[in-house]
Amino acid sequence: MNTDPLLQPFPLKHLTLRNRVVSTSHEPAFGEDGLPKDRYRAYHLEKARGGVGLTMIGGSAVVSPDSPPSFGNLLLYRDDIVPWLRRLADDVHGAGAAVMCQVTHLGRRTSNYSGDWLPVVSASPLREPAHRAFPKAAEPWDLDRIVADYAAAAQRCQAGGLDGIELQSYGHFLDSFLSPATNHRDDELGGSLENRLVFPRRVIRAVREAVGPDFIVGIRMALDEALPGGLGFDEALVAAEQFSADGIDFISAVRGTIDSDASLAKTIPSMGTPSAPYLEFTGEAKRRLDIPVMHAARIADVATARYAIREGLLDLVGMTRAQIADPHLVAKIASGQEDRIRPCVGASYCLDAIYDSGDTKCIHNPATGRELQVPHTITPAHGSRRKAVIVGAGPAGLEAARVLGERGHGVVLFEASDEPGGQVRLAAQNPRRRDLLGIVDWRVDECKHLGIDLRLGAYAEARDVLAENPDLVVIATGGMPNRSFLTEGEDLVADTWDVMSGSLRPRNSGDVLVYDDHGGYPAMDAVELLAPAGARLHYVTPERTLAPDVGSMNSPAYLKAFTQHGVTTTLAQRLRSVRRTGDGRLTATLYSEYTEAETQQVVDHVVVEHGTLPNDELYTDLLPGSRNLGEVDHRALLAHEEQTVVRNEAGRYQLFRIGDAVTSRNIHAAVYDALRLCLPV
Repeated sequence: MNTDPLLQPFPLKHLTLRNRVVSTSHEPAFGEDGLPKDRYRAYHLEKARGGVGLTMIGGSAVVSPDSPPSFGNLLLYRDDIVPWLRRLADDVHGAGAAVMCQVTHLGRRTSNYSGDWLPVVSASPLREPAHRAFPKAAEPWDLDRIVADYAAAAQRCQAGGLDGIELQSYGHFLDSFLSPATNHRDDELGGSLENRLVFPRRVIRAVREAVGPDFIVGIRMALDEALPGGLGFDEALVAAEQFSADGIDFISAVRGTIDSDASLAKTIPSMGTPSAPYLEFTGEAKRRLDIPVMHAARIADVATARYAIREGLLDLVGMTRAQIADPHLVAKIASGQEDRIRPCVGASYCLDAIYDSGDTKCIHNPATGRELQVPHTITPAHGSRRKAVIVGAGPAGLEAARVLGERGHGVVLFEASDEPGGQVRLAAQNPRRRDLLGIVDWRVDECKHLGIDLRLGAYAEARDVLAENPDLVVIATGGMPNRSFLTEGEDLVADTWDVMSGSLRPRNSGDVLVYDDHGGYPAMDAVELLAPAGARLHYVTPERTLAPDVGSMNSPAYLKAFTQHGVTTTLAQRLRSVRRTGDGRLTATLYSEYTEAETQQVVDHVVVEHGTLPNDELYTDLLPGSRNLGEVDHRALLAHEEQTVVRNEAGRYQLFRIGDAVTSRNIHAAVYDALRLCLPV
């Protein structure tokens, strides 16, 4: 009998979960037309096949048309969602897991300018900072219809074969009444805790009446908003006890609120923050409540999750982002392969990507969300074993080696540096982002497991590659910082690599201009690393906002550094040139496209970030001897079919390049390049 605390069954009302691990409610934005169709179903089915006890869909599925989707939400007010819920539930049940849906009215946490353009509602007309909506105060007729909508949505979930639902009560409509920070009403629904409880309790009772006594109904709620004038722990516990009496079967505990980027980043902590910061808090709530408690907040590793269950701090542990990184996490625990779990590094790309590119993406598992096209488990190839040479052990090269190794091919991986990792290792020089090394370390360990010939400190030239007599050559040599955009002074400026590697350390009294024409993480990392050193930092960008490619989950830490260290910012200015002045300082010429005027700024150092240019000399040297002359058949690539282009009959090998060796992009793009190119080989 397995004695691992995580793998013990847990009774939840009439339902017995096969283990204590949950994928808590979250919205990956994989729905189509507001419905959980095939892609959505495949995403949750993979977790069920991977051993999870309970997977929660629809974080947050909306109950009313005046709660328009703000991040790909499912539409529970439509009857045609029921058969799609049924298909998902049947598949997940068939794989041994339970499935529930989070149900909500978003209240003010959405937009007045989407969906049907109905005015959004809340307890009081207070603007939500994150989504910038000005809501109207809900009127009695609003409350009547929304209560009915909650009940009808719950019935649709029940008709869809789900095991239960979870009401959402942090940052949405229900808790806008419960929290004194958002309930400023002077009627019978405002003021005292008893009054503020009236509407949430009305919803809970209506839902319970609609679904009957046996259907599981939980609530995910803030037990402490950690907000001046907000809902505190003691009042929240009173509310939870009242909700339990009204028919709530479990509580998913949250600490914090989500109405701004800063508060959201604290409630859903990212890398650079303590592991599982609210475990002890949740443990105290569990001691004081009589119903099961689950919790998820940066519980990313198995040891912490196991501790939480073993010590009685939780009944059910949410490892949500951890299973976005590896949906087979539980199965690997059960099979004794805990050391092969792909780690969640806390990058929060899974959340930021929803707003940046439309849906959830794991920073280093490109199969997540693409289950219909790409497998999470790579099987050996049936054809002949091939010899592959990969050059460059950044994330792209390591992923190519891993995939080809899993396919059963012979792989030699050259890396010029003494350490693998490429630009990931540079980014990890920011101490707060050191967990990014998990992307590298996991792949190195997998390569060792697969017997990959990893040669560090080996600068590969064409003759070294050809000496291996390869059938396939993959160039993953990355790029080098691009300073070529300057009309003058390219040799006078530093770049963000100089900062991250430690070769540039300005004196305390100096002025440093950091020019960011990338809009992503590198310049922000450089500022965060330089700021505490004491130099006067001036951040300049041609964009109309700071770092538009850095999402709301990651921007707060950077903005904190900007504020703490007095970093000045200049928007909508383009760096044209840099000249040396007579006293040895630098004059940076900035240009505004709006005024068509130039200005000068005199500083001691200029640091530029303009992406990278491909490090493609080796690729160019190897082109003449290749069969495909470097060509990629995009049709075959997108269909996940093997590359068969022949442009040179005398060629001895196929030749491809991936990642930043093609063009300047991000970690996810590099890993995805490698996976879909090498998977069909």
